[in-house]
Amino acid sequence: MSVAYLVTGVRTPFGRYGGGLAEVRPDDLAAHTISALTASLPEVDWDMLDDVVLGCANQAGEDNRNVARMAALLAGLTVGVPGVTVNRLCASGLDAVLSAARSVRAGDADLVIAGGVESMTRAPFVSPKSTTAWSRTAEMHDTTIGWRFVNPRMQAAYGTHSMPETAQIVADEHGISRADQDAFALRSQQRVAAAVHRGRLAREIVGVPTPGARGAEPVVVELDEHPRDTSADRLAALAPLFPRGSVTAGNSSGINDGAVALLVASERAVARHGLSPLARITAGVAAGVEPRTMGVGPVPATRRLLERTGRTLDEIDVVELNEAFAAQSLAVLRSLGLPDDAEHVNPNGGAIALGHPLGASGARLALTAAIELADRGARTALVTLCVGVGQGVAALLEAP
Repeated sequence: MSVAYLVTGVRTPFGRYGGGLAEVRPDDLAAHTISALTASLPEVDWDMLDDVVLGCANQAGEDNRNVARMAALLAGLTVGVPGVTVNRLCASGLDAVLSAARSVRAGDADLVIAGGVESMTRAPFVSPKSTTAWSRTAEMHDTTIGWRFVNPRMQAAYGTHSMPETAQIVADEHGISRADQDAFALRSQQRVAAAVHRGRLAREIVGVPTPGARGAEPVVVELDEHPRDTSADRLAALAPLFPRGSVTAGNSSGINDGAVALLVASERAVARHGLSPLARITAGVAAGVEPRTMGVGPVPATRRLLERTGRTLDEIDVVELNEAFAAQSLAVLRSLGLPDDAEHVNPNGGAIALGHPLGASGARLALTAAIELADRGARTALVTLCVGVGQGVAALLEAP
């Protein structure tokens, strides 16, 4: 089997809900990263691209009708380049990268653009069709995040807890205190601030031109909008989301907009186009957990990944763990025997500070982990996310 390389990648800044990227359609947002990626590698013959694979969790609005194919066409790729959109909710972007890597390792492809996109700002309201003739009632659902069109059998068997509710359940079951959650959230903010200061995050980001107000010149969004200059006292002052709870807006990830595009290539393509990869994509697995405790999904996924690759956690030099909530992140770390403040876990911060555009986050983690491997001269990285409805996904990256 061929080796699958993660060559390089770019991402947009992650915008806040209703923020700087609110006026940009998700298909345009994804197309912008594809265009930026292809422009950064003029040595590649892009007519030889085998596929475009993007993750997207919503697909109920402007991201419908296979947003990967639409973004590829909008980015100016030849009509002969196909595209497919994958959905594993929060891990969709990582699943897209793993799907591309599997195609390459199997010999079915040599060059694949993989990544993800989500515009949570622009997620539409949706209405079901009437169930009776001449009905005078209407039902409407917000598709930004969470359940809609609930199956009563699902409700009865597993419940349909909101994402914050699942975090509170995990906090209660694992005995994770409010103070520990806030401390974790503050570290995420501080690590992102340090990464911004030293220019680390700027190496991933490509600015996005957005329409100016009332005919003004376009404004280029160049910075992540979600990070906050906060403190332990400010975090402690936030009200919990539930009575007697510990999950707050400050120790949770955001509702965001963003896109990521990476290039996955075979050994043959790397040699043909003279590419210098960041990492190898060695393996990836998924695992299921109870939907009500979806946040612990990375635990069985990571254990399964390590077992299948013959690795131990001590051999992992870098860990990129999606911070859906501080509660679930701490539950995962403690279950795996890692310290709350492990230096090699999210060394540049995570989604609590950066935000979590659902379909894009997994691809961001893969890009961040690959760059960190190269910067540290390290050998192995673990990328893992929890997934709504009770799953976890984990991937292993290795030095090229």
